[in-house]
Amino acid sequence: MMLSRRVAAALPFRFAAPAANQVPIPKYRLPLISFHPQNVAVLCSRSNSSLSQQSETEHVDYSEFRSQQSNLKPGLYLVGTPIGNLEDITFRALRVLNSANVILSEDTRHSGKLLHHYNIKTPLMSYHKFNESQREQLVLKRLKEGEIVALISDAGTPGISDPGMELAKLCVSENILVVPIPGPCALVSALSASGLPTHEFTFVGFLPKHSGSRRKRLMSLADQTATQIFYVPPHKLSQFLEEASSIFGDARQCVIAREMTKLHEEFWRGTVREAKEVFLMRQPKGELTILIEGQTSSKVEPPSDSELEDELRELIASGETLSTAVKLIAGRTSASKKTIYSLALKKFGKQLQVEDDSN
Repeated sequence: MMLSRRVAAALPFRFAAPAANQVPIPKYRLPLISFHPQNVAVLCSRSNSSLSQQSETEHVDYSEFRSQQSNLKPGLYLVGTPIGNLEDITFRALRVLNSANVILSEDTRHSGKLLHHYNIKTPLMSYHKFNESQREQLVLKRLKEGEIVALISDAGTPGISDPGMELAKLCVSENILVVPIPGPCALVSALSASGLPTHEFTFVGFLPKHSGSRRKRLMSLADQTATQIFYVPPHKLSQFLEEASSIFGDARQCVIAREMTKLHEEFWRGTVREAKEVFLMRQPKGELTILIEGQTSSKVEPPSDSELEDELRELIASGETLSTAVKLIAGRTSASKKTIYSLALKKFGKQLQVEDDSN
């Protein structure tokens, strides 16, 4: 129970009376359970644990958030919003959205549903990738006049593969207060539930549209041991899996998360090869968060010459130069670069000569 006491001590705001300018925090009657590495297995094995016997929580009256204004400082507030489930929003986010002079929104119609759900009347202003450069000076002027400006995206955290980064940079350069209001984020949600290593990860986001730039970006990630996280539109899934297969290899574990926090939430898990087979005839709906495990540090038994030859031929057929194909195979197998290059000279020597001549 010592950990439980420390948790309670670290969260005094949950039990202290609210100050005059704060929104009252609804009281909950939830049990505290000690959770640490030594008792993880015990907790997981207890099907009838106290986790399933929590007391019913009191109904949250959101009118409390609408009826009180807070003394927020003028500045830009980057507010995290739900990625699917409207309940995934913080009390603080509701307070900021209700108190702001204006809310910058990626899609005012989409965000209007969220504001309507919580009866927030703050005016919306469109702010997206097609008009952010034109809006910046107008927003900057309002901020310098002492207004509170909230920025939200269609879903998740502003500035993370969504508009907001340039405006935040501009405000910082002008010494204007920039305040993060933490909330949902697709990459963190997917990573936490993926079952892949979480101690080190690389967030890639959306890959470039140009095939050459896209493959170059993937190649730069091939040797990393960190878990890789991508945002992929559903109509680009097959293309992504084919390119990931040729560069990362078929054996790596991957997780495809879709519809997170929604009714049809799904976490598909398997190898890259299995993913290609499963999604060849199936196109999921909604944007996808895809995670691929990093390169393992342990080296497996060196592949045979015939296996190396097949991989070389496959990469060359997909458009890679011979020298690039050698580097890729050396990076993902235990075969030495010298061995692969010697085999390449033997099997594809004429093609290599043509490549050298063109350079």
